[in-house]
Formats: sequence, structure tokens, C-alpha cells
Amino acid sequence: MMGSGILSRFWQSEAGGGTAMGLVVLSASLVMGSYAIDVGRLEQQRTLMQATADSVAHDALVSREMLSEGGAVAAAIARASAMMNADDFGAVLDPQDVVFGVWDRNAGTFTPQAGSRTAVQVLVRRTGENDNAIPTYLMKLVGIDAWDVVTRATFATYQPLCLREGLVAQSVVDIQSNNSYLRDFCIHSNSYVKLSSNNLFEAGTVVSMPDLSLLQLPASGFDTNLGLTEALREGSINIRVLRRVQRIIDGMTDISSPYYPEFLASPMPVSLNVNRIDATHLPAGRVYNWNCNSGSGGTIENGTVVSNVVIIANCDVTLGNGVALENAIVLTTSTSANSIKSPNGLRLGIDDGCTKGGGGRIVSMGGMNFAADLEIYGSQLLGLGDIEFAARANGIEGASVISNGRISGTSNMSMSYCGGGMDEFTADYFQLVN
Repeated sequence: MMGSGILSRFWQSEAGGGTAMGLVVLSASLVMGSYAIDVGRLEQQRTLMQATADSVAHDALVSREMLSEGGAVAAAIARASAMMNADDFGAVLDPQDVVFGVWDRNAGTFTPQAGSRTAVQVLVRRTGENDNAIPTYLMKLVGIDAWDVVTRATFATYQPLCLREGLVAQSVVDIQSNNSYLRDFCIHSNSYVKLSSNNLFEAGTVVSMPDLSLLQLPASGFDTNLGLTEALREGSINIRVLRRVQRIIDGMTDISSPYYPEFLASPMPVSLNVNRIDATHLPAGRVYNWNCNSGSGGTIENGTVVSNVVIIANCDVTLGNGVALENAIVLTTSTSANSIKSPNGLRLGIDDGCTKGGGGRIVSMGGMNFAADLEIYGSQLLGLGDIEFAARANGIEGASVISNGRISGTSNMSMSYCGGGMDEFTADYFQLVN
């Protein structure tokens, strides 16, 4: 009977119940703890992979600006190796995971396109297929040995509105009175803007500088400059194209350069060893090295239409009365304040309603001065010195005027925005889009 009592008390006793519950709780805690540890490590690795993908995509697209597609892919792989070395992470980036293409901003989609310089998509991989999946530690207890992770980054190029069409200067932009700036035209200075009276700024135009308190206006300037208040913006621009002038010049004879003009039939330059030239010196489709380095500089004769050629001068250049540049580029390595000048009636581009092609481009390592009746249609002035100009009414439609110095404009001008059809040299800007 005593034995049965002991057994009865044993079965009825609750002593030690906490131990069993403790074992259950311990098991659950171990599972949850292992999950937390491994998931925390997973997120740490995913963050590193995303940072690598972002950096690699940026480097690939920046490199593509000047390198071949293969060269840009090599630069991307080098960046990936520097951020996630193969000894620790395996091969996280293969060449086929760097894809150049085009980015549709409206649809938010990337489409592969061989030869593109405008967008790139990169995939960084740690997967079982690559033999570098992210291993777990305690999650192995529940049968999860590793995680596959793939991160993606897409970068695309863009151009700030002001650098596509407008007056952009590293120093002051000084504009006089009675001018009209139509549609989306832009005026920007990385110093300050100075305006006189009776200017019109249509809706959508921009007048910007780093500090709006530095804007210089006459008394009642806001009352006499209609639309100015709405046009004002505060900010600065890194004018990258100003650091590309030598590359642009070199690119005129380098068929692999992104600056090489499509209208050229040959990159081999032809020498011009005279001080005065006209259309008879300039058969179409060629690059001309103009050796005019003398005290008097070089002159393009009055009324000459310069078409489908590149002229690279080593002196100050005078563009005679009525000279026109149509689908043509004039560059000079002269650094003088008047390295490019025109007394009257220079026309850049064809007045064709912003149709693509037909534009004129002038690039100088010095300054420019255009005395009167400057007409610009879908064309560009790019100079490392000051740019001074006068323009006739309704004579500018689609203009990119960029100076590393000062831009000075006179009165009675009408400047309108094309939004397309521009012939201009650019330096890309880069944006993470996906």
C-alpha cells in the first residue's frame, strides 16, 4: 500500500513542472535568437551589397562618359572588388551583370541597349549558384544553411535645365534692359545676377544664384521686371563641361570620343596656313587645323557660310560681317579676352524652328565678344573667359551660353527655349533612379 501511495503522490506532484516549461521556452528562445542573429547579419550584408551596387553603377556610368563599354565594365568590376573582395565575399559581380541601356523617366523602366552612354544597371550577387551565398549560423538548426541575395542599382544621366538652354556663368551674369525671356529659358550665375529694368520673364523661366540676397537690381527693380519674383531660385551648379574644353578639342580628331561630330567624313585634320579664309578653303566633312598664330590673328571673311566642318584655330579669330555657322564647329586654343569676336551679324545655326541639326558651336579657351546682331538658333557658345554679346530682337531661339567667367548682355533681346533640337557639348550628370 505504501508503494502505491508514493506513486500516487508522484503523479499528482507539480514539482519540476517549471523545468519542462523552461525547456520549451529555452528551445523557442534559441530559435528566435538564432533567427535574430542571422537575420541581423543578413541585413548587414544586404546593406553592404546595396552600397556596392550603387557605387559600382555610378562608377560604370561615369567611366562610360570617356571609356569604351568594355573599359567601363572593367572599372565597375574593379570598384566591386575594392568594396567586396573575392577572398571574403566571392565574386559578387560578373561582366554580364553590368548592362548599359536607356532609362525611360516617364515609365520608370530600363531597357538594355548596346553602345549606350546614358544609363546602366548593375546586379551584385551572393547566391548558391555563384558559390558565395550568405551562410547562416544558428539557422542551420532549422535547416537553413544559406541565403541568396541579389541587389540592383540603376544610374542614368541627366542635364540640368539651365545647362541645356540658358545663360550660365561661373562669375556674374549682367543683363541690361528691355529683354524678354520666354517659356523655360534660364539665367544662372554661381556668383550673382545683375539686371536692369523692363525685362520680362515668362512663366517657367528661371533666374538662379547661390544666394538670392546678392541679386542686383535698380530701385523698384521687382516692379519693372515682370515675372522676376516667380522666376527666382536659389542654388549653385557644378558646371562640369567647363573642365571638358580640352577633351572637346581633342575629340574633334578622335573617332572614339563622345564629342566627335557625326557630320565628319574623316578625323584626319587638314592644315590651313593662312590668316584669312572663306568657304573655298573649307570643303565639307573635314577637320581643319588653322595655323593662324600671328599678331593679326585669323579672319573668316564676310558673308562666309561655314558648313559641316570643324575649325581648330591656334589664334584669335574674327568672324566677319554676316558669317554663319551651320552644322559647324569653331574652336580656338587662344586664351585672350577676345579670342573669338564678331563685329556684326554673326548667325549660329539655322532658323528652323528648333529642328535637330544645323546648329553652330563656338568653343574657346579664352573670351568672346560679339558686337551686334548676334543670332543663335539651337547653338552654343562655350568659353573659359568672359562672353559679351548684343543681339537683335527675336534673334535667339535655343541658346546654350556657358562661361567660366562673366556673361554680359545688352538690351532689346528676345530669348526663347527650344526644348529639343540643340547642338551642344555637354558633360553628363548622374542620378540613381532605381
